Parts: sequence; C-alpha cells; structure tokens
Amino acid sequence: MIKKIFLGLVLGFFTVACSNDDDATVALSNLNVNLNGLENLGSDFVYEGWIIVNGNPVSTGTFTVNDSGTLSRTSFTVNSDQLASATAFVLSIEPAVDPDPAPAATKLLAGDFSGNTATVGLAPVTSSGNFDNASGVFFLRTPTDEMPGAGNNGNDQYGVWYGTPGMPPTSGLNLPPLADGWKYEGWVVVDGVGPLTTGTFTAFETVDEFNGFSGAENTVGPPIPGEDFFLNAPAGFTFPLDVRGRTVVISVEPFPDNSPAPFLLKPLVGTAGNDTAPATNDFNLNAASFPTGTIVR
Repeated sequence: MIKKIFLGLVLGFFTVACSNDDDATVALSNLNVNLNGLENLGSDFVYEGWIIVNGNPVSTGTFTVNDSGTLSRTSFTVNSDQLASATAFVLSIEPAVDPDPAPAATKLLAGDFSGNTATVGLAPVTSSGNFDNASGVFFLRTPTDEMPGAGNNGNDQYGVWYGTPGMPPTSGLNLPPLADGWKYEGWVVVDGVGPLTTGTFTAFETVDEFNGFSGAENTVGPPIPGEDFFLNAPAGFTFPLDVRGRTVVISVEPFPDNSPAPFLLKPLVGTAGNDTAPATNDFNLNAASFPTGTIVR
C-alpha cells in the first residue's frame, strides 16, 4: 500500500529515560474506541488508530474486525502525556505486515478531541467537502456494441452509465473529490449472485478504468463512467445482463484494493427503472453505510 506522510513524522510510542541509579517510568493511560459500521478487511489489512500530538501522528495500536463488525480490541494503552496533549484521532487502513511506521494514505475516520471525547467522521476520505449533499443520476444504454454511425441497436437495457444522456452524455454525479488512497467504483447488484463492477474512477467526465464486459464494437464508451454487460461474464452471472429493476451502487474503495467486493462506504444507491435512455434514474444518499463512533481518553 502506498504510504504518505500525514502531518509529519511519527513520534515514538514510548520514551524511556535511563540513569545510572534508576529507570524513569513512563505513565500510561487507556484510550477507548467505540466504532460502529466497520467491516472485516481480510487477512492482508488491519485498522490502526493514531492520535495527533503537536501536529504529528502517534500510533495507538492496530485491531481487526470480524464478519459481525466486532472489534478485536477496544482499549489501547498510550503514553499519558501524549494522550493528554492529543488534539485529534485518525483511523487508517494498514497492511497487516507493515514495514512503514507512517500512516497509510487510506485514512478512513477522523475527529478532533473536545475535552476527553472525539466524535469521528469521514473527513479524511475526501480532499474537500463531504457527502452531505451527494446525489446523482444514471441511465440505461449500450453504446459499446454500436458501430459508429450505425445508430441504436435497441438493447439499451444491458448497460448502465452515470450521467445524463446526450451527444455526448454528461456527468450526473454530485460527489466530492477523494483524497489520496481512495477511488469511486460503480456496481450493479444481481440478487442471489452478487455485485458486478462497472469500474473504478476518480473523475466524473471521462471513461473509467474498466471495460472488461463491454461490447466489441466500441470498447472505449462515452466520456463518463459506466459499463455494458455483453462479454466475459464472471462465474455465476449470465450475459447480456438486463439492468432494469436492479440496484445500482457507487462505492468508495481503498486503493490499492485487495477485495473484489464493494467496500463498506456506499454513498449513492439507486434502482434502475424499466425505461432506457433518454430516461434517467436517481441515486439517493446512503449515509447509513458510513461508520460512526467516539474515542474517549
């Protein structure tokens, strides 16, 4: 996982002063975390907490989360002086075997201390703004199986694109730009089988990073994220895939991403209607997918 220095160098966890006569003892205190909505990261990654002391991150320790969302640890022993001086708490996603002492770019939650409590939210995920006003539209069409200039094939129910139809279509996603370490990803959910990716992206008015299911005639597609479902169906899926009536999701994914499944952050969710383009379908804000919590020192 690519690392970035966050607010400076990481300070040492403990400081021990020694003399010829005796050893000074470092005072320790407990930091308690109460976090809801986290998910199992698998065997390759862990969550790691950090307190910000004089502008520098100090690790408070790592933990995992099981399939039920239960944390492996909720109390951490921290240097008392550093904990008392901390101004904020940050939660990151780190490699399970991590040679770099600095926080990763994938910072999931953060919050400032007010007294002895910090209420954490998603601020580190975005480079500016938040998801409070997140919204969007999408439409059904299949531009990648059309020969240029040949017109519509009449099978637009087999593709989904995130924007407003036109020549060319324009972006219809109202989402904040993401910080380093994160990408958006689109999904179509097939009940009883699972989600199908439409590709990852960070820009809304250009093609995304995946076209593995697209038609063979025009694999580039329009200048917005989306996908047609004609070729290379994964095991368990049948193509062409009729998107009508299915759930469509925009998630926020850690990058690099070790899982083929959607990450826990799913800011936009919508249901495809029965009408293809020029009809559009609305995305709705899905704030229930965002983890929440408090940190107490």
